[in-house]
Amino acid sequence: MFDIGPTEFLVLGVLAVIVFGPDKLPEMARKAAKAIKYVRGLAGNAQNQLRSELGADFDDLDFRDLNPKTFVTKHLLSDVEPLVSNVKSDLDNISSLSKDTVSQASTAIADAKATATRKEISTGHGVTATVVPALAAPTIRTPFDPDAT
Repeated sequence: MFDIGPTEFLVLGVLAVIVFGPDKLPEMARKAAKAIKYVRGLAGNAQNQLRSELGADFDDLDFRDLNPKTFVTKHLLSDVEPLVSNVKSDLDNISSLSKDTVSQASTAIADAKATATRKEISTGHGVTATVVPALAAPTIRTPFDPDAT
């Protein structure tokens, strides 16, 4: 119900000791507990009276569903949730398919590099040519001149 962490609870306790003093703090805690018990009793009686006046048609009525946040989640987002889960599963399938495709392409490139060899072709007149496949060819880098830029 309340989002109070241990540090906030400790700060509230120290503030209570400072404001009320150590003498009156136990008495104030008892009064606060009685007030909370009284308010809970009022809320419980109101719920019971409302249930009895609404009749048997509303026996399955849950008062927590009347909270606007719960109402929106239950009635509006329940229709969207299956669509969101379908889109998430489709995206997961696409992701796994793309990973498989990248893996297969990497394997194919590695295989092509491994099987690429240099061939020497010679003619009958003493001319020899070396054929280097593109995958096995060394990369040629153009010189970079920092003064020219």
